[in-house]
Amino acid sequence: MWRALYSAALYAAIPFLLARLWWRGRREPGYRRRIGERLGLYAEPVARTSAERALVWVHAVSVGEARAAAPLVRALAAEPCEVLLTCTTAAGRETLGSLHGKDARVVWLPWDTPAAVRRFLERFRPDLGVLVETEIWPNLIAACRDRGIPLILASARLSAKSARRYAWAAGLVGPAFRALSAVCAQSEEDAARLRELGAAAVEVCGNLKFDVSPDPAKLAEGAAFRATLAGRQVLLLASTREGEEAMLLDALGAPPQEMLLVIVPRHPARFDEVERLLDARGLRLARRSRGTGTGEAQVLLGDTLGEMDFYYAAADVAVIGGSFAPLGGQNLIEALAAGAAVVLGPHMFNFAEATRLALQAGAALQAPDAATAVREARALLADSARRGAMGEAGRRLCAAHRGATGRHLARCRALLRVRGRG
Repeated sequence: MWRALYSAALYAAIPFLLARLWWRGRREPGYRRRIGERLGLYAEPVARTSAERALVWVHAVSVGEARAAAPLVRALAAEPCEVLLTCTTAAGRETLGSLHGKDARVVWLPWDTPAAVRRFLERFRPDLGVLVETEIWPNLIAACRDRGIPLILASARLSAKSARRYAWAAGLVGPAFRALSAVCAQSEEDAARLRELGAAAVEVCGNLKFDVSPDPAKLAEGAAFRATLAGRQVLLLASTREGEEAMLLDALGAPPQEMLLVIVPRHPARFDEVERLLDARGLRLARRSRGTGTGEAQVLLGDTLGEMDFYYAAADVAVIGGSFAPLGGQNLIEALAAGAAVVLGPHMFNFAEATRLALQAGAALQAPDAATAVREARALLADSARRGAMGEAGRRLCAAHRGATGRHLARCRALLRVRGRG
């Protein structure tokens, strides 16, 4: 009954969902492309090129999941199988294409209506599905179960807040959790919450994000850029969300002459909005998309995709966004791997285990509010020895926690063997 009501609500919402796509497409044209795929209508050729090769489908909802899944996708591509990639956001689709080349098979995951899900599965006929992090779609999971398609929840995380929300909808999501063939949790805490919601075959396999290696070319480019700044220090506000830029700028004031402030908003749709905010404050601005020179600019707006390694390599201190409002934080592991000294806000519940490890290792500081975070960041800018020690601690932490890809790949191989495809 719960799933029938959920499906009816989704069908009723389709006109509004289509309108929302068109509206978002004003600023991100990718949302207006291949809209039929959202309904399970695909012009994309069937991915399988050989009946002898298994097809593994990997779903990464947006940019963070796409980057996290990259080591596993590459490992699967090296196996005797083919890989189909799905996503939900325009930035996620662009990221998947840039990470895996023009030949990557990337389509939209359809909305979770029974008809769209059926068309998707009948079109591509995957032998195994991999859902990255926390992607629970009741109709999709039920349809895979009914067709005997095993599903893995990979690098699975579940905050206490999300667990309470899922528990409230247990009648709808409980069967979905129980239908998963395997769950590879990031931590023991995640595993315990997932089991409480009904997931079986739960194992702690680690966080795939630790296996993402920084791009050496982007690290070198970032270091070279910093060398052009004639001794100016770089304070990076990374992956900031709505309202956070104003909050942090209020605490910072006008950047001093010896500092270059770099702001990289989390969502591309907000690049122009943040530029207007900076203009309104009378700050001299350069945009990364218009070249690497900063001239007399006080602020560099990071309005490019796929370049976080550049920004982290250029930074003396990185303040991680998404953590000053109760949004759960953004990926701090990229910053740690690049050797940046990291300052976090209070709300990092989506990255709770990585945050705990980073604080314990002395690779990051956590502040209770934006004003304190700015004070901590400025103190770090004045202490090169402490920054260096934090950066080295971050690199060591990432090296110590690699290996999740191999554990995930072993689960994929085992389920493919059960299907007779391994």
